[in-house]
Amino acid sequence: MTQEEIDIMYMRRCLQLAANGLGRVRPNPLVGCVVARQVENGEWRVGSEGYHQEYGHNHAERNALLRDYSSLITHHSSLYVNLEPCSHFGKTPPCADLIIEKGIKRVVCCNDDPNPLVAGKGFRKLEEAGIEVVRHVLEEEGRELNRRFFTFMEQKRPYVILKWAESSDGFMAPSSQSKLKEQKESSDSSLGSDCNKKYWLSSQRQNRLNHRWRTEEAAILVGSETYLADAPTLTPRHYIGPAPQPIVLDRRNRLTNVPPHWLHLNTKTVEKTLEALYEAKLQSVIVEGGRQILDAFIESGLYDEVRILRSPQALGSGLKAPEVPKIAPDRLTIVEP
Repeated sequence: MTQEEIDIMYMRRCLQLAANGLGRVRPNPLVGCVVARQVENGEWRVGSEGYHQEYGHNHAERNALLRDYSSLITHHSSLYVNLEPCSHFGKTPPCADLIIEKGIKRVVCCNDDPNPLVAGKGFRKLEEAGIEVVRHVLEEEGRELNRRFFTFMEQKRPYVILKWAESSDGFMAPSSQSKLKEQKESSDSSLGSDCNKKYWLSSQRQNRLNHRWRTEEAAILVGSETYLADAPTLTPRHYIGPAPQPIVLDRRNRLTNVPPHWLHLNTKTVEKTLEALYEAKLQSVIVEGGRQILDAFIESGLYDEVRILRSPQALGSGLKAPEVPKIAPDRLTIVEP
């Protein structure tokens, strides 16, 4: 294998490791690290590896370099990491300092860190210590993995996911509450008595997937109409993981006694709403609607993904679901039952 092929192989492993932190390290980015060395016969072997597992705990480089088997790391080892090593004191000491201390002579990186606290300073510290730095290996794959982080840092707004459930004939809700009650009573009761009224459109598999999505994002937003009609909890109660920040967008100032752990917004436009979420340091948000809010986001163009849970049931009439907006195929997810 060429050196370029070796670098790509180990960087793919970094990205694979980094993905294990999804939902657990926010607002930090997802980072994985591999330390590899060349053995006597010329082949390469992994000496150590790690990833950022939880916000406030060790970064990926520190987890890899301080493993019990880190004695396998030599001065001829290359360290692979998918984001520029930090050079400042935060929740943990600078990773760049530890890399230098361990005598690593070559660092291969996927993405530059856009965070002003890091941005170029980590690479500069390594190079000043005589370490060879190779940058931009699998750069696009790295940006895709950390798309929430890059959107937040570069566009000064959260990564926006529009999500709704719809019937097979394209309705979000039936035309009458009596029909909704009838459909709910015929649906699978195993979803629980605290099930949101919309969940009757979703299968058990779709419901679990929806709750897994909640654990992966920083926040989830509904409008005042949904809040009043459904009294949603917006928790991932059907999947183990961290709960997103619940948000209600109350543009008409109709709500009182919103629970203190909710973020209660009165912003009038999508732009102002995203500004408020950015100021709250929320890197990603699932917008669950209702229809007016979903339409407002679609019209603004300020969204990054669309996810639709499609039911096999037909309603015939009711509240129409939004038209699927223009979006790249890899940003549209339609989940059938």
